[in-house]
Amino acid sequence: MSAIDTDRFRERLLEERKRVDAAIQFLREEHPGSLEEEIEDYVGTSDNHLADTATATLDREIDYTLEENSEQALAQIDDALQRIEDGTFGTCRTCGRPIAPERLEAMPWATQCIDCKRKAERR
Repeated sequence: MSAIDTDRFRERLLEERKRVDAAIQFLREEHPGSLEEEIEDYVGTSDNHLADTATATLDREIDYTLEENSEQALAQIDDALQRIEDGTFGTCRTCGRPIAPERLEAMPWATQCIDCKRKAERR
């Protein structure tokens, strides 16, 4: 892969990293306190506190899942940026062959060629 391609992928990865990091920060700012604190607010102010508590719990669980997924995406992006630095970006970690440019366009953090990924998913 040429240096120009690597530079372009580095920029795309850095842009995606910024976007994912902003999403994580938003989720953390959305719920700065603990779930217990949020539930206490409902219990003291609402006649329908069981439904409000259930809603708050569900909302918080969704946010935790989104944050966890975003953190995993961030780790994959950081790993791809490190592979660029190491000179291994675009090489399948399983078979050592080049990863198709189309795959890298769709998923610049891909670590496997499509054949190895499919084999791994069948297991």
